[in-house]
Amino acid sequence: MTTTAAAHEAAATLVEAAYTPAPLLQDKVIVLSGVGPGLGRALGEEAAQMGADLVLVSRTEKRLEKMAEVVRAHGRRALVVPTDITDEASRARLVERSLEEFGRVDCLLNNAFGIPPMDPISTLDLDALRAANETNVFAPLRLSALFADALAASPDKPGGSIVMLNSCVQYSSEPEYSGYKLSKGTLAHLASSLATELGPRGIRVNSVAPSYIYEDVNKSYFDWIASESGRTHDEVYAEKAAPTDLKRLASPQEVARATLFLASDLASAVTGTMLNVDCGEFHDN
Repeated sequence: MTTTAAAHEAAATLVEAAYTPAPLLQDKVIVLSGVGPGLGRALGEEAAQMGADLVLVSRTEKRLEKMAEVVRAHGRRALVVPTDITDEASRARLVERSLEEFGRVDCLLNNAFGIPPMDPISTLDLDALRAANETNVFAPLRLSALFADALAASPDKPGGSIVMLNSCVQYSSEPEYSGYKLSKGTLAHLASSLATELGPRGIRVNSVAPSYIYEDVNKSYFDWIASESGRTHDEVYAEKAAPTDLKRLASPQEVARATLFLASDLASAVTGTMLNVDCGEFHDN
């Protein structure tokens, strides 16, 4: 089978035509960090379509307001809280504003991401790596700790949940991805530790690991690879899709839906797990 970007778009259209949102998150309150293009936007819109109200978190208020319009268009409430999630006072204010507005929090989606230096691990600039990990590791840790009381008190017993947006980069040993893998590998260990620590309070902690998501950022990346290597966009897409069982890449909507499954009551007995959303690129042995 020939894998092309056009074939991907056709497959995505079929998926969307067959999909009907279900009220899996009806009246839950979800805190979403890292609101932006691609997956961040898909998480917000898909959660709203499933019946959730959202606390929208990033540094850029204009971006948050655009996302809030999307949420409200689906008949749900949206609270915009511009936040520097690397700052403790800002994090504490986020918790306070969330509870003031909604009186509850049922799920924390740690989606914010800072790009680490893309160099071999022995040559990484440590200051740049520290700066990235303030967003990629320490912010999810502190947000999870600060929201823990609210999540434990969630009316949807036994408690709320936390989902870490991880990456299939953790399965790669390519030198240029070493800093990225270091961030996401640490985040995986953080999620595992939090699952054990917070489990007795009824809080579930899980992770989602996408591979390449076919959205605007990666589309531009594929264009750049194509221009640098003398190939077409379709040829780059085919190369990235070839290792997958489905011979295509996931859309941001598909990744968002898998993530939100972990936030729903359908996953009430699921904690401490990593869900790959990669069209079958990596298999657990």
